[in-house]
Amino acid sequence: MKYISTRGTAPVLGFEDAMLTGLARDGGLYVPERIPTMAPGDIAALAGLSYEETAFRVMRPFIGDTFSDAEFRAIIDRAYSGFAHAARAPLVQLAPNHFLLELFHGPTLAFKDFAMQLIGQMFETALSRRGERVTIVGATSGDTGSAAIEAFRGLDAVDVFILYPHGRISEVQRRQMTTPSEANVHALAVDGDFDDCQARVKDMFNDFEFRDGVRLAGVNSINWARVLAQVVYYFSSAVSLGAPARAVSFTVPTGNFGDVFAGYIAKRMGLPVGRLMVATNQNDILHRCLSGHGYHKGETLPSISPSMDIQVSSNFERALFDAYDREGAAVAQLMAELARGGFDVSQGAMQALAEHYGSGRVSEDETRATIAATLTGAGELLCPHSAVGVRVAEDTRDSATPMITLATAHPAKFPAAVEAASGVHPPLPPHMSDLYDRSERVTRIANDLETLKAHIRGHIVH
Repeated sequence: MKYISTRGTAPVLGFEDAMLTGLARDGGLYVPERIPTMAPGDIAALAGLSYEETAFRVMRPFIGDTFSDAEFRAIIDRAYSGFAHAARAPLVQLAPNHFLLELFHGPTLAFKDFAMQLIGQMFETALSRRGERVTIVGATSGDTGSAAIEAFRGLDAVDVFILYPHGRISEVQRRQMTTPSEANVHALAVDGDFDDCQARVKDMFNDFEFRDGVRLAGVNSINWARVLAQVVYYFSSAVSLGAPARAVSFTVPTGNFGDVFAGYIAKRMGLPVGRLMVATNQNDILHRCLSGHGYHKGETLPSISPSMDIQVSSNFERALFDAYDREGAAVAQLMAELARGGFDVSQGAMQALAEHYGSGRVSEDETRATIAATLTGAGELLCPHSAVGVRVAEDTRDSATPMITLATAHPAKFPAAVEAASGVHPPLPPHMSDLYDRSERVTRIANDLETLKAHIRGHIVH
């Protein structure tokens, strides 16, 4: 299995190098040269299997000879051993033919754990075999950072630096990043928004002297392995509802487009997916683009669903790559236009996107109302991001096709917003009950590339 860049000029890599590299050297994102498919009988055979066995069967064709079957099974088992629910990703029914996929039973209470716990184990295995050490730098709008720090804390082969927007994430999200005591993990509070953090990470990857000097690696959703891990729960949940004998639709609250793009990959692999609904909050650049109004950056407005407060959705580049018939030069041109403020999508590419994706936008008041209504009507307490998904699903689903809405985080990660909407204060689970008592370790830092590079150089283990 080979991996190519969405911008067409970076070296073609195998899975291990694509995973460890993260961002391609031409600024693009790695994608598989081809998408392996699963026969209907093989999809049907997933019914009743453990999540770990499903993960092995779905991901195995993508990893080539990077890991032996025994190694890969052991990696998967270690990755999900710390999840609090035996099903790992259980389904809960909200209404007739509407189901919630609970993706928050991992150690940091967010869907990012599904990918990050796996990547942590894959990195450690590959780097130990190579006798190498890398520096991971990532940007987060809240959940990626805590999941990365949890996955890599204390591991021998990596140093981890996570950039997050100062004052723009919830207190629980912040404390999950700032309270680990292991010396190899570092939380950096950047004076800016998430797009600033993400841009500085990409700047570091594009500074090849720095990149090579610190052996830079990325675990943001730019990393293909992140997307691959998320493909699994589309299969596990759809099969639970009767796939491949019937189609299933999904609604995904998303800011960086990685989670919904994983659904597209599942569809390309042969899973009968009806619609992939992109659910956005008031920062609705994806909804505006998918509605035919181009991709043009605006002001990022703080919201009660902060992990979606994003203007530059990195993984949308992967969707555009396929929509433009995998023409790397066309994607590179679009990304150059985005750097200047935005771009319009061609008619042919819009038609290609419309074959797979729909979208919806949810206001702050609608988000609060959905939290309250879902608690009353279904007994389920939602985080604000999951509520955005549920509202779009309810507004757009049809009665004939089962709809699965992805619940991306535990409500306890956003206690103030949830309590204000529902009157219920969501408690932290027992393993995290002392979070507010733990001491914090964080560096506030300027939104400046040279300052960030100097800090990272000064704090890596040589």
